Amino acid sequence: MKRKYIPDLTRQMAICQSNYARILRLLPQLQLGARCDFDLCHDARDVQITLLVEEAFRYTSTLVMRQTQTAGSPWLEVPELVVRLYHDARMAEVICTRRRRQFSGVYPYPNAEMHQPDEKFQLNQYLSEWLNQCLSYGCARDPVALT
Repeated sequence: MKRKYIPDLTRQMAICQSNYARILRLLPQLQLGARCDFDLCHDARDVQITLLVEEAFRYTSTLVMRQTQTAGSPWLEVPELVVRLYHDARMAEVICTRRRRQFSGVYPYPNAEMHQPDEKFQLNQYLSEWLNQCLSYGCARDPVALT
């Protein structure tokens, strides 16, 4: 008998808190319209990462992380993650991807959309990896003073 997936909230919160700290290092000013572009060069493929603040409120902000490749195929969809930042909890979590609805914390498996049971956790881990790449290897096009 297959066991039901139970999310590990401690790991999920740890990734979200780490992502919040990484975002603040990359984009210290979270006002509406704030933007930072990074260039990554890996295996002769240029990749650009863009962080753009779309909403800014007292307790939350919403930003979009977009990844584009100069040699990318026009047939492939550009990855875009919509990230909600909770300033009071100091957490950042992926709430959806562009052109899709908000993700659920847990999905039954199998399901019609073919989501993994831990889809939300995997997306937050994906965000974490890209933010780490920007911090380690990224070159900001318009350098931002890190505090």
